[in-house]
Amino acid sequence: MNANKKQSVKEYLSGLQDRLCNVFGGEQKHLWNKHQWHRLEGGGGCSRVLTNGSIIEKAGINTSHIFGSMLPSSATEARPELRGRSYEAMGLSLVIHPQNPYVPTAHANVRFFISEKSDHETVWWFGGGYDLTPYYGNQEDCYHWHSTAKAACDPFSPELYTRFKRACDDYFYLPHRCEARGIGGLFFDDFNELGFERSFALMQSVGDSFEHAYYPILMRRFSQPFSDRQRNFQLYRRGRYVEFNLLYDRGTLFGLQSAGRTESILMSLPPIAKWVYDWNPEPGSEEAALYEKYLLRRDWIEG
Repeated sequence: MNANKKQSVKEYLSGLQDRLCNVFGGEQKHLWNKHQWHRLEGGGGCSRVLTNGSIIEKAGINTSHIFGSMLPSSATEARPELRGRSYEAMGLSLVIHPQNPYVPTAHANVRFFISEKSDHETVWWFGGGYDLTPYYGNQEDCYHWHSTAKAACDPFSPELYTRFKRACDDYFYLPHRCEARGIGGLFFDDFNELGFERSFALMQSVGDSFEHAYYPILMRRFSQPFSDRQRNFQLYRRGRYVEFNLLYDRGTLFGLQSAGRTESILMSLPPIAKWVYDWNPEPGSEEAALYEKYLLRRDWIEG
């Protein structure tokens, strides 16, 4: 693949990291801890983590660009024909864990893969998306989140939002709990069907729209009063977030299997979480509403 194309993706990811750190750091941009890391087999990345902010309890926005002689099993499970190939991977991933339980946790990722083998055609694809994990559901937030996601996809094809939303609902699901992690959003992988320029433009549209999807929600909810009850429920639900990331998340598995920087890979975990034995919400409570109205597959735009 043309080196200029690779460089354009890398420059976009670096610029996106800078912009998002500026937006979500606000007046506390100085709190971002920046760490450049290098990987023995090839490549490295830049991890930027904010902790104990006045609005955000913990956030991480990482970029990476790594090389390897053989794709990890997490990357070939769905595409066994790629086993034994060398690879080049670059991407940005972020997670934001807010202080206030009425603000959802947000996750986003955009990435680019190239896989090569002698005497074989180069294989490349884009992936990414974002998903929202509320502790206390809010219809207005859900509508805004999904409307923004749809607007990012619609210029490329009117069917992409529905397709990526369905994939997100399928992916961010905890089968051992029989429940969704949150209200979903977008998820796509192995995407190259529009050709390089348009597929790259789609990835950029998704990456650029995250700020518009999440920042208004953060600003609407961060000052809402809450009690120990809401805080304890937030910590309990964060436990589900941890379970998903450690048991099912392909990005976590890929990072660990490819010998990435462990601290950067696990930055997605919340700073504090709880596991309470056999807990159930009180009928009719705000907590019960999360399970009954929000952790469901539904059309958030049409209502």
